[in-house]
Amino acid sequence: MVQLPAADIRRAVRLGLEEDLGQGDVTTAALFPKPVPARADIIAQQPIVVAGLAAAVQTFLAVDPTLTLTVVRRDGEPARTGEPILSIAGDGRAILQAERVALNFLQHLSGIATLTHRFCRAIKGRSIDIMDTRKTLPGWRAIQKWAVALGGGVNHRMSLGDGMLIKDNHLALLNRGPQTVRAACRLAKAYKPGTMPVIVEAESLSEVRQALAGKADIILLDNMTPAMVRRAVSLIKGRAVIEVSGGITMKNVRAMAATGIDRISIGALTHSAPAVAFSLVMIRTGRQR
Repeated sequence: MVQLPAADIRRAVRLGLEEDLGQGDVTTAALFPKPVPARADIIAQQPIVVAGLAAAVQTFLAVDPTLTLTVVRRDGEPARTGEPILSIAGDGRAILQAERVALNFLQHLSGIATLTHRFCRAIKGRSIDIMDTRKTLPGWRAIQKWAVALGGGVNHRMSLGDGMLIKDNHLALLNRGPQTVRAACRLAKAYKPGTMPVIVEAESLSEVRQALAGKADIILLDNMTPAMVRRAVSLIKGRAVIEVSGGITMKNVRAMAATGIDRISIGALTHSAPAVAFSLVMIRTGRQR
């Protein structure tokens, strides 16, 4: 079951409302000096995997705890074009004030979940994890990675402290000559032996050989073609978990998955997922009091 990052959602909702509503809503105040009974439906405008509904609900309730909310589609569930996912009833003024922030959560996070689902579906039948990266919006990492998990993906490192990943700039800084990758692996494995796997980025078959000599647990093949990945897989022969990353798209993910790798990490899941479309349709249900 996907864990809900409740504290991170509350913080994001608070900041979103401070940003949008911190100085009030002058338009609504000018038009509606008194409560206006209303009902609104949030409707999917395309096929999606829902994500961010918990944040949307918290947004509406933070503006007005007396609103009545009816959840039609839950986080992680699919929704078709034209289907409602959430209904809200109560003071129309509060609905207007929460609308933009709630929809921002839904559009962005459902976009991430939907794109992740597409990648997972593209490699269906293969035992390969589709993983995210740390390429996330500052302050939104937990909820963006939550959306990846809702779409069927697997979370990579949450921070620099919960996994060792030796990247190209680590290697450039270490600069131990032609055996830099091997030296980096050995230093990393000696730091906290047995506490976490050591992942090392390799951009060539020479670096793959060094990673194997350094006993890396996971070798990340970076920006390699499927043909080159196959050669690396043959070289590794099961001695390390094999991850690929860099330049993965819907056009090449199936070919990459067929090379014999174990996992694929895709930064685009969080940094480039297109927002999906929702509309909020509201009607007045009674006279202004």
